[in-house]
Amino acid sequence: MRRDDPFSQLVAPNHKELDRCTLRSIIRQSGLSVDEFIKLL
Repeated sequence: MRRDDPFSQLVAPNHKELDRCTLRSIIRQSGLSVDEFIKLL
């Protein structure tokens, strides 16, 4: 995933299931809190 302005980039694995720690790391890299992420679901 990539955003140009402001530049940000993160990699999300293409698996049916993610380890809890991996998901938290992706959320953290995106600049969201876990609560913000859950609201977007």
